[in-house]
Amino acid sequence: PWRGFLTSAALAQNKTYWKQRTKYTIRPIGMRKTGGRDHTGKIKTCGIGGGHKQRYRIIVCFSSTQFKLSQCSVVINDQFCDLRSSSLRSADIALIAGGSRKRWIIATENMQAGDLIKTSATIGRMAVSANEGDSYPLGALPVGTLVNNLELQPGKGAQYIRAAGTCGVLLRKVNGTAIVQLPSKQQVQVLETCMVTVGRVSNIDHNKRIIGKAGRNRWLGKRPSSGLWKRKGGWAGRKIHPLPPMKSYVNLPTMSMSS
Repeated sequence: PWRGFLTSAALAQNKTYWKQRTKYTIRPIGMRKTGGRDHTGKIKTCGIGGGHKQRYRIIVCFSSTQFKLSQCSVVINDQFCDLRSSSLRSADIALIAGGSRKRWIIATENMQAGDLIKTSATIGRMAVSANEGDSYPLGALPVGTLVNNLELQPGKGAQYIRAAGTCGVLLRKVNGTAIVQLPSKQQVQVLETCMVTVGRVSNIDHNKRIIGKAGRNRWLGKRPSSGLWKRKGGWAGRKIHPLPPMKSYVNLPTMSMSS
């Protein structure tokens, strides 16, 4: 049946202009809720709708390209100022300041006010003795270091190990690459110039929170399922699968190219 102009016309309010901001600011940015719909008004993701108003704070993931650290061997020192929770992610966020700049980053487990946060893109002959919260390339850290905010490609920014209470392990370094074990026990191979943060992500008790009632899920913007009875088929029940093979994000030359 005809439902009016809402489903046929483009929904301008669902366009994510706040994601296209180029100038950095530590101030929270207003967001518009989409309800799981795209710009055409069609539902693309179920289970989303309502919830309390949220504001977005731009999180900085240190990369060598962003701070132009690859051209020099400088170490950037920032001081930890403030810690607060974020409604848009499970981990806590930390405000750091150094010189004339302030940045929001994902906080690690044991950050305290006044801590000095170091950032460097230099890979030396000897492994560095990094403190929790410092950002270094994988090639500069000793084997066995707990890491988070893992880059998959140099300069692209952190994409893995960002949820609350998670951490990865630097297993080994081979021929200019590093192999990291993710919290899911899967291993990934990336270039040793990819940046990481040392330590474990904050808010480790996030998975122990008690929702308490159905209304709190509505506050969080989660809509309930339809309640339609579904027969439990092969998708239900526990399954034990072998660990997946190591995933490589390194473009190694093939045999045909080398010949």
